Amino acid sequence: MAFPKDFVWGAATAAYQIEGAAFEDGKGEGIWDVFCRRPGAVWQGHSGENACDHYHRYLEDVEIMKALGVNAYRMEIAWPRVIPEGTGSVNSRGVDFYDRLIDALLGAGIEPWITLYHWNLPQALQRRGGWMSPESPKWFGEFASVVMDKFSDRVNHWMTINEPQVVINHGMVTGVHAPGLRLTTGEALAAGHNLLLAHGRAVSAIRGMAKKAASVGFAPVGWLRRPASGERRDVDAARIATFEVDPSTLWNSAWWMDPVYLGRYPQQGLDAYGKDAPEFTDEDMSLISQGLDFFGVNIYTGAAVKAGVDGRPELVPNPVGYRMNSFDWPIVPDVLYWAGKFFYERYKKPLVITENGTCITECLSKDGKVRDPQRTEFIADHFEQVDRAITDGIPYTGYFYWSLMDNFEWHCGYKHRFGLVYVDFETGKRTVKDSGLYFAETARRGQNQ
Repeated sequence: MAFPKDFVWGAATAAYQIEGAAFEDGKGEGIWDVFCRRPGAVWQGHSGENACDHYHRYLEDVEIMKALGVNAYRMEIAWPRVIPEGTGSVNSRGVDFYDRLIDALLGAGIEPWITLYHWNLPQALQRRGGWMSPESPKWFGEFASVVMDKFSDRVNHWMTINEPQVVINHGMVTGVHAPGLRLTTGEALAAGHNLLLAHGRAVSAIRGMAKKAASVGFAPVGWLRRPASGERRDVDAARIATFEVDPSTLWNSAWWMDPVYLGRYPQQGLDAYGKDAPEFTDEDMSLISQGLDFFGVNIYTGAAVKAGVDGRPELVPNPVGYRMNSFDWPIVPDVLYWAGKFFYERYKKPLVITENGTCITECLSKDGKVRDPQRTEFIADHFEQVDRAITDGIPYTGYFYWSLMDNFEWHCGYKHRFGLVYVDFETGKRTVKDSGLYFAETARRGQNQ
């Protein structure tokens, strides 16, 4: 493999999906605590109240990470656990938990990569308008400042917001995620602008308060198109399609990435959204576009396109019987190559895959093992495409598998399993899957090459 010596071999989680202890040790209520009580909101009425019980089993989980060969762990510091009301008093017991976790990671030789927001806003702030409130960037800046004060003496790597597209589209347009709103396009885009301003406030806090050298990024989801062939016309069409803004949806890449990395909303997006586009100032864009150190992106799948007769992108249907996961997402490993190529061309930053993984239907066998050859093959195929990209000069510097362990998969409850580690949600018992053993072997080989 062409992976550099200092390549980051990581696994990722989010706080609400694994921690449990939803109402312990002074933690405040979050929007997902409330959403999970809504009848019909989550598959079979599941919730993250107990999740994987990581809050009590974190030492065991750190030992598992060490056995998996990961040298980095992408984790979230839960806003409601640290500042229960969203602003104001800090919960010392919540801070203590993350102190212990960070120290355990460092003691195991694992670098924490901290995400500040992975979707569980304090409910007290939702009652004050949530991300629709023009005050929300200040709230997030205050939270980031507290986190930096408490933890930046030991942590170098930071991400502000995970998948802003999901925060806004799923949480405030379709309503399938917390807080379960159904806003107009204009209202949702205004909330999205507040979210980007919050990102900027957090970057300012990180830069201004870091006690150690800080590497800063964020983690949008990649809306991706891949060429149906290697012909230049199809490659050009895929590049165009990857950055287009469809006025019928907020699900795209450029609207959320261009302001952060280029300091402007894409003109095609402003034209597409028209009167629904948010109002903004030059000062807003300066705040949003403070320099980042890496380009983090969550990549799971992507559709194929070809150039039509006029050169415009045309979607190419998936072949009959195509590979897919249990979410029905097509499995197309070369999306990592094309994503790296297109994003590096546009944003000129070293790349980190902040999430990539797959869910399949699997079970614990009678012999106590979890045989998941589809996931093992998924990881191997995707690593091949990262290797291909690095060989071609695309600067991938890290990869975080989603997820470290099976967990609460948001509105789908515990239906889908993404983990390298199997979790028995009745007993909490962890079992490293065959794919986890493969990941460990590959990571160690990569670190020792």
